[in-house]
Amino acid sequence: MKLNSPIMYLPGVGPKRAALLEKELEVTTLSDLIHCFPYRYIDRSKFYKIRDIESATAYVQIKGVILGFRPVGEGRAKRLVATFSDGERTIELVFFKGLNYILDAYSINTEYIIFGKPSSFNGTYNFVHPEIEKPSADRMTGFMPLYHTTEKMKNHFLNSKALQKLILVALKSIDRSAIKETLPQHIIDKYHFPSASDALVQAHFPKDMSTLDRALARLRFEELFYIQLAILKQANQFKSKAMGHPFPLIGHYFNTFYKECLPFDLTEAQKRVLREIRDDVRGPGQMNRLLQGDVGSGKTIVALLSMLMAIDNDYQACIVAPTEILATQHYESMSKMLEPLGLEVRLLTGSTKRKEREIISEGLTSGSLKILVGTHAVFEENVKFDRLGMVIIDEQHRFGVAQRAKLWSKNIRPPHVLVMTATPIPRTLAMTLYGDLDVSVIDQLPPGRKAIRTEHIFDEKRPALNNFLRRQMAQGRQVYVVYPLIKESEKSDMKDLENGFVAMKNVFSEFNVCMVHGKMKPAEKEVQMQEFISGRANMLVATTVIEVGVNVPNATVMVIENAERFGLSQLHQLRGRVGRGGDQSYCLLVTKYELSSETRKRLDIMTQTTDGFEIAEADLRLRGPGDLEGTLQSGLPFNLKVADLSRDSQALTLAREEATEILKADPMLSSPSNALLLEQLKEKTHNVVNWSFIS
Repeated sequence: MKLNSPIMYLPGVGPKRAALLEKELEVTTLSDLIHCFPYRYIDRSKFYKIRDIESATAYVQIKGVILGFRPVGEGRAKRLVATFSDGERTIELVFFKGLNYILDAYSINTEYIIFGKPSSFNGTYNFVHPEIEKPSADRMTGFMPLYHTTEKMKNHFLNSKALQKLILVALKSIDRSAIKETLPQHIIDKYHFPSASDALVQAHFPKDMSTLDRALARLRFEELFYIQLAILKQANQFKSKAMGHPFPLIGHYFNTFYKECLPFDLTEAQKRVLREIRDDVRGPGQMNRLLQGDVGSGKTIVALLSMLMAIDNDYQACIVAPTEILATQHYESMSKMLEPLGLEVRLLTGSTKRKEREIISEGLTSGSLKILVGTHAVFEENVKFDRLGMVIIDEQHRFGVAQRAKLWSKNIRPPHVLVMTATPIPRTLAMTLYGDLDVSVIDQLPPGRKAIRTEHIFDEKRPALNNFLRRQMAQGRQVYVVYPLIKESEKSDMKDLENGFVAMKNVFSEFNVCMVHGKMKPAEKEVQMQEFISGRANMLVATTVIEVGVNVPNATVMVIENAERFGLSQLHQLRGRVGRGGDQSYCLLVTKYELSSETRKRLDIMTQTTDGFEIAEADLRLRGPGDLEGTLQSGLPFNLKVADLSRDSQALTLAREEATEILKADPMLSSPSNALLLEQLKEKTHNVVNWSFIS
């Protein structure tokens, strides 16, 4: 059979299973099937005794006989229990489905091998629906692959074992010579990789651990290599074609602001980033730069100075934020700072009134309005600029690439682009998601900032917590209290904002408590936020709507209720709302006492460090990369099947080095010696939207 043969023609599949495989695993051909790799392997070479079972976490196989069967329960609770003996001890095998089949298929006092993961019930172990087979010469030994399946597949008898058998049939049906080599020979020789054909077979059915390690090393490298090759080739293509707007001048606005209006001295890190941006925009090419900086590191002032570079060269600038709260804050702070320069700043959001929109539209098209601050409303087609030269995207992960692309249609030449994030990105993700962008990092906090003290507090300590909050507010400080839910839910025992707000008003009746959440009307939300920002309110009860951008230097305490429900990066973002003034600040993580070991690890990390990059690396290790940014549209050319960015940083580094060397000699892969690479790239990315010209 050929690699591209439809899966339905493989023995054991047929039309119904083929439809199921396509729907559940997107498998339509033999090639798709043999590229469904195992997610783990189990050593089937070792036999255990029942007395060797120590936990319910490991798969084991035991040789013995079934001593007897007995039905238990009635109706839906009916089950079949078999007593299995290894000659020394006995253990129960429990079956909830196919009871008649089990009684017909397996005999008493016949030798079988059972395989499965022990379950613990009332202090004793049993096996629920174990695999049962007779000892034979052709049974699976060595390392057995386990494959991801779905409930629908299992209900149609397509479990991991069935998938394994289909893959074995497929590999035997295919002419091995049809599996073409996909890596250059010099890379195979350099790293002692097996051939593409051998690696594919060995990844499914390895003879031993050494064989498996070599096969997986090649498959991981190959995935990461082609991702890096695609990203870096796109960057080369972009830089060769994309003409930007040269900003040769550093003039009146930049110099005056820098010398006379800066509210504080810049850190060395901020100055370094400004030099990098200046080098980008002075030439003919378009800047595409990612600016990473921990919460409170001073990205906004760098963004403002970058916009002044555009204005000094008679261009317009725009900063886009993901929420009205953050956009409004940018607008107010920038308007105030730029007032001495006589520069007008306007705000465009979804709630901007029609008359104000008309004023903004006229100013943008005439060129008289130089700086626009906005939300998603800026992407609308009727928002047109005269000479848009600089775009700042704040908290860029909140915007899709296709959405950001709408800004490009507003200019014949694309503007310079600075995308900013306060969510630190681990090195492996940065190399993968943003490998085609130049990266700047602000790795210093402004002087005078004190480290935020973070503590994990259990619900039982609520009276002590309330006393602490009362003392802080009595001293003139302000407090945030964040809840995971707005309303009480029958399905969840999490605390909710509405009940929390009532409780806080009762407990702290002598103080002014206000409330903000995402479902409030913008005007109502703005009134409440201003109460807190102005200092009239002592406490703000909120949801994560205040996660990004709210800047109240007098707020010194962040209380996060049900902190176990938040991820590390979100906890770090919330913590960043305090510690913005000169006073000691606190982040208090409130949870119930019963927590999983992973949750405790997460909260321990939060109490041990305030370094955002350290937290991001830990988050990646604990959670894995998931789908990276939801839809993978932010720069990953194709899905990872074998490689894991949380553990394969070394392989990623090697893959990037090899891709860089190849493209250094042949930027567009146009030489005959690189025909294989070009063909593979086209094949791997043929159904992927090309966002290579959009940051």
